[in-house]
Amino acid sequence: MSSAETIHIDGVWRAAASGAQREVLDPADATTLAVVSEGGADDTDAAVAAARRAFDGGEGAWPRTPVAERAALLRRVAELLQRDREEIALTESRDTGKTLEEGRTDVDCVTDAFRYYADLVVSEGAGRVVDAGSDTVHSVVVHEPVGVCALITPWNYPLLQASWKIAPALAAGNTFVIKPSEVTPLSTVLLVKLLAEAGLPDGVANLVTGAGDPVGARLSEHPDVALVSFTGGLTSGVKVAQAAAPTVKKVALELGGKNPNVVFADACATDEDFDTAVDQALNAAFIHSGQVCSAGSRLIIEESVRDRFVAELARRAERIRLGRGTEDGVECGPLVSQQQLDKTEAYVASALAEGAQLRCGGIRPEPNEVRPAGGYFYAPTVLDRCHRAMKVVREETFGPLLTVEVFRTEDEAVALANDTEYGLAGAVWTKDAGRARRVAGRLRHGTVWINDFHPYLPQAEWGGFGKSGTGRELGPTGLAEYREAKHVYQNLAPEPVRWFAG
Repeated sequence: MSSAETIHIDGVWRAAASGAQREVLDPADATTLAVVSEGGADDTDAAVAAARRAFDGGEGAWPRTPVAERAALLRRVAELLQRDREEIALTESRDTGKTLEEGRTDVDCVTDAFRYYADLVVSEGAGRVVDAGSDTVHSVVVHEPVGVCALITPWNYPLLQASWKIAPALAAGNTFVIKPSEVTPLSTVLLVKLLAEAGLPDGVANLVTGAGDPVGARLSEHPDVALVSFTGGLTSGVKVAQAAAPTVKKVALELGGKNPNVVFADACATDEDFDTAVDQALNAAFIHSGQVCSAGSRLIIEESVRDRFVAELARRAERIRLGRGTEDGVECGPLVSQQQLDKTEAYVASALAEGAQLRCGGIRPEPNEVRPAGGYFYAPTVLDRCHRAMKVVREETFGPLLTVEVFRTEDEAVALANDTEYGLAGAVWTKDAGRARRVAGRLRHGTVWINDFHPYLPQAEWGGFGKSGTGRELGPTGLAEYREAKHVYQNLAPEPVRWFAG
């Protein structure tokens, strides 16, 4: 496979039908990292056709492969991921800009996802028996694969998000076409290679590298696609849903968030507690340069501890070591693209114009030995004295920006935390167990952490309320997204109904 043959259809690696190519840039220095095929509508149609043939095949086709065999393949993929852990982590680090350690963590999380769905499908029964109220009727609800799935993944966690879709799709018996972000496609190419090495039949997994328009748009509208699962921005997600609507296909959308991190004064009562809360606020906001859908970009803090907390937060944020993610000692890498860098600067400018107070950051740092010239670096930024009317508080910034809002009462804290169009995740910090349960119960977010931020479990559902999307990934519900329920009613002693006189 040459460097530009990154389209995988029916078991064959190929270039785009048009011959078009795209350069993938290294965000640390803006140099060319790789060249990939720039697929189009023709490539997309060919990939869907291959997936359709693989799904419709006769005995032995993937949808009719015994569950134990499907699970065994998922486990082989997990083993291969660990075998190639360093190569994949390095690829993910260089492509996205995240640190190498983050890349390794991603590979481990992807491994966990494949193992979880392998275990889940083999633990299930043959269906749910339904009591029909008669000894002569056998009634059961079974689950079948949806069909051809279109999987569209984002640029910030390309490998991880691919696994959240591919593992349950395959476990359920579906075939698929995946379109990674054109900005960060390289780890998805490696993953599809591992699927083939693990023994997945040709045509089950298909990959088209290319732009959202035309590839993602064509997948969303394609009449032979039964489900489209999209993770990305709100604007693109709305377009996906609109394109899918005429064919009434299943749609699952994970569209990001504007996530509150609510800190009560009692969570800072001791020096140790204070240190933990500040450290976790840094982690919530600045891991992967804030390019995380669940980033805790809104610090909502009780007024009595605000001054001390924000001063220490800014002091530590200024000391975050920025640089190329593969360099030793680097804690935070660059933003993914020039577009994202420009967007971040625009948000800071608007915040300052609207009255925010800059406590740290707000600049492109000077190049040094680990931070090459030309890279998309931006200093971790804390914006104090923010309020809900500000653009930087309302919109998902996807950069190293942390805004600070203040509350005095529990009701005010909850109102601020819920005052968002999104509802993906949020956290509450308090030593009061009763308050923790009350606030967690009132927060309208799909994941709520108490005295923590960011951990997730493959066995627990992930997704959000409001404009954070529809459907759920991970957990049993993540598998159900890729299935259709079928009721099979068998009359064991049929006899005439005599409804009509005849």
